[in-house]
Amino acid sequence: MTTPRTALIIDDERDIRELLVLTLGRMGLRVDTAADAAQAREQLAANRYDLCFTDMRLPDGSGQAIIELIAQRYPETPVAMITAHGNVDAAVDALKAGAFDFVSKPVDLAVLRRLVQNALRLGEERKAQQGQAGSTGRLQGESPAMQALRATIAKVARSQAPVYISGESGVGKELVARLIHEQGPRASGAFVPVNCGAIPTELMESEFFGHKKGSFTGASGDKEGLFQSAHGGTLFLDEVAELPLHMQVKLLRVIQEKSVRPVGANIESPVDVRILSATHKNLAQLVEEGRFRHDLFYRINVIELIVPPLRERRGDIPMLAHGVLARLAADLGEPPPRLTEEAVTLLSGYLFPGNVRELENVLERALALSDGSEITPDDLRLPSQRDAGFGGARTPLPESAQSDPYSGAVARPAYVTGQQPAVPADLPDYIERMERDVIVKALEECRYNKTRAAAKLGITFRALRYKLKKLGID
Repeated sequence: MTTPRTALIIDDERDIRELLVLTLGRMGLRVDTAADAAQAREQLAANRYDLCFTDMRLPDGSGQAIIELIAQRYPETPVAMITAHGNVDAAVDALKAGAFDFVSKPVDLAVLRRLVQNALRLGEERKAQQGQAGSTGRLQGESPAMQALRATIAKVARSQAPVYISGESGVGKELVARLIHEQGPRASGAFVPVNCGAIPTELMESEFFGHKKGSFTGASGDKEGLFQSAHGGTLFLDEVAELPLHMQVKLLRVIQEKSVRPVGANIESPVDVRILSATHKNLAQLVEEGRFRHDLFYRINVIELIVPPLRERRGDIPMLAHGVLARLAADLGEPPPRLTEEAVTLLSGYLFPGNVRELENVLERALALSDGSEITPDDLRLPSQRDAGFGGARTPLPESAQSDPYSGAVARPAYVTGQQPAVPADLPDYIERMERDVIVKALEECRYNKTRAAAKLGITFRALRYKLKKLGID
């Protein structure tokens, strides 16, 4: 016989307690109640609960204090705040303290049942994560900054509050968003990432909210939008700063009303979506400049997570490098090469303006260019710190890199060419485009003879084969 799930209701209003006891009892839960904070502390110390509801105001204390107590001493117990209608500030404070959601008075039973289901699913996810290695293994690093980040992710994952993830390009903001989704009660739902800067302005409304057949030229059928696709799950708005102002207004309404109106539709459809957003830009500064709406900023920035750049956790670089090489070599079906001590030292001293993404690109290039079982400093071909976007001493390239046409295709510093190139907006994409153009040109000149093309580029056939696969050149 299975043990029934239990819930604790903390509220000084008897009517509210009776309503919740009746509703949760019909859902198969055994319910205990407490009329004040003192009784609640006694119940929590004596029993283990799968779910807890607490009122915002109690005769001898506050619900906020109860939430903080549960988050600290009983983190496996999801807790939700019961607030007065329209008290948004109290709800936000509760979410920041560790509550996973809130419900307003008068209590809507449909909302309450859905909230209970999410809380129970969250509890099951936590139990499963305790018995196996969680996905946090993908967020590697033992530096204090990464340990603190993982702890914060675990805390905010159980909430339903919008999270704003800030950090430089390439630090892994989407990975952080995925971890929040996977560790939360919506893990069984969809995780829908969208790059706000990649959608044409004229198609944004249709992409986000969907459209009805015949609503505009080319609308040959009904289309589900991103919000509908993420229903019951998480919508990740990457590069949210790229949204034009008219879309910011529409997004704000959807977040407030929890419903969308497809293009060409007469009625709105409810959506149940958690919003995570990210950008490498300074969103607060954009608000001051009038380029981002302040009301939307406060809506999406209930909880802020700052992902540290790689140069602030250099002690993690060797671990990250070995992990990246193992993954890349496994994709090729080959044993991973060994980084020499000199190569590790060089990597650890480099500032990595492109962060983890740049580290991955450097190691992909080194793996393709290395001829043996070791990767040396010459294989890494790191640019000088100044040419990478930082001030500092100018470090010349190895002679092999200066004379090798392939290295010129990857990243030839300005002082080698004698020209000052324009600074690309996205260094990794810029490098990939350069590689692709040079390789395709070499193939064309060699009439698609790969052996001759590799020789013309000054690289091995293996390196060319690897690049063709990576860049998707058929």
